[in-house]
Amino acid sequence: MRRAYIETYGCQMNVADSALMTHVLEDAGFKVTEDVNEASLILLNTCAIRERAEERVTARLQQLGQLKRIRPDLVLGVTGCMPKHLGKELLDRLPKVDLFIGPDSYRHLPSLVEEAALRPTFSLTLGDEDYSDLDPVSIEGIHAFVPIMRGCDRFCTFCVVPLTRGREKSLPLADVVRQVRGAAEHGVRAVTLLGQTVNSYHHDEDRFRDLLSEVSEVEGILRVRFTSPHPVEFEEDVFALMAERPNLCAHIHLPVQSGSTRILESMKRGHSREEFLALVDRIRTHLPDVGLTTDIIVGYPGETDADFEATLSLVREVQFDSAFMFRYSPRSGTYAYRKLRDEEVPDAVSAERLESLIAEQERISLQRYRRWEGRHVEVLVETVSRRNPLNSVGKSDDGKTVILPGTPEPGTMVSVPIARATSHTLIAEGVQEREAAPDPAPVESIEV
Repeated sequence: MRRAYIETYGCQMNVADSALMTHVLEDAGFKVTEDVNEASLILLNTCAIRERAEERVTARLQQLGQLKRIRPDLVLGVTGCMPKHLGKELLDRLPKVDLFIGPDSYRHLPSLVEEAALRPTFSLTLGDEDYSDLDPVSIEGIHAFVPIMRGCDRFCTFCVVPLTRGREKSLPLADVVRQVRGAAEHGVRAVTLLGQTVNSYHHDEDRFRDLLSEVSEVEGILRVRFTSPHPVEFEEDVFALMAERPNLCAHIHLPVQSGSTRILESMKRGHSREEFLALVDRIRTHLPDVGLTTDIIVGYPGETDADFEATLSLVREVQFDSAFMFRYSPRSGTYAYRKLRDEEVPDAVSAERLESLIAEQERISLQRYRRWEGRHVEVLVETVSRRNPLNSVGKSDDGKTVILPGTPEPGTMVSVPIARATSHTLIAEGVQEREAAPDPAPVESIEV
């Protein structure tokens, strides 16, 4: 039996795509292995959203290419956003790579592998592929990640996603519900609905609220989350539904990118600072204890000190529970790369701004987490702690990691009193010490 090894980089959508490729390969007679040394097919499923991610993948592919010296029959492939972004330029950089596949070509993976064994093979065309009949669901313990749409129509000036994943394609509502129901029958208790602009979901007459309502009624599903929405796409009836349904989690990841209306306009985000703040107010009217998280870019071309101060002041006003914060990364093909390169902020300036922003958000996160000290929190238990087998790890309704004592069965919902908090974690009473904060996020995806 041929063996395949898949290594995944980037967002949760890429994790789901790797699960999809696993199913396709297994149906074709491959056995997917976790040991790269026994594989005859090695695939790196990649991200192109920042330059650093591409650099990591390039270095890894160069390293794996050395295996072909002793295993000449090895097929080495790169899939996902990076080959779609860079195209045949990658072959010049990585002559040892045999296979280059974009996000809409996974259905044909077995035949493409056969071709790549003979000659360098490219399949980078984007189309109407949604994989709905292949059930592109990835399961991690009690948690399933379910893509409900692919691609993006918004074309923010800094983002390559519409270029690498194409235009929006939503799955039929019935297919999504069927996939969630199937996951629940296999012991899944929490689902996260995935999409580049997940709340713009629409298929025929069905909209995002309709989908949330149907998924929340699937028997056995205790928690439903979604990521990542776009602020402009929200309708207020979504928040009203979330307040009504206990298993629709009071956690919204709400990317803002900047607190400056001038920069938001340059980014083509479609909203102003004031409109974003009004949206936050509407959300908290329906969901007073909502956990709000965000994405922020510093050093976007043309960003002045005043623009950055506007971002800091927005962070202070909103009081996000946590944030992913990045320095701007130029991406070829985007509007910002083509039109704004002469306005790029010096690296030293953007690095200093990022450091200041992280410090401010760290302070706010600590305050937000400490609000739960002395209160009971409903936790869905996920797994035994890696750092101390006497403790377990779970998630609160508003998206916080909770360390709790003992080892309840994963998938159990428990109420625990919170003894103390860090800026990253809630720690319940009775937790056996020797516990540390969760692993830090990757360098290019700093979260606090």
